[in-house]
Amino acid sequence: MDKKAAKKKADAADKICQYARFYKVCEGCESVVIYDEIFCPLCDAYRFDSNVERVKRTAQELAKRDKAKVLLNDNIFNNEKLI
Repeated sequence: MDKKAAKKKADAADKICQYARFYKVCEGCESVVIYDEIFCPLCDAYRFDSNVERVKRTAQELAKRDKAKVLLNDNIFNNEKLI
């Protein structure tokens, strides 16, 4: 992970930790999502853990890891490098 991406993820984790009550952790894929979500936007699960300490811990753990999922807005099908 390059330094710019690592800084961006660390900043996002800090923001999530600061406002942890507005987030929850998906029980299906361990993603941190906004509290108002009914289904996980990544895996469509519907079970979440809103424990503030778990949200903080998960956000910090995810900030240290490389990206592991491909998202729709990653735009892999229109990537000029692949064509």
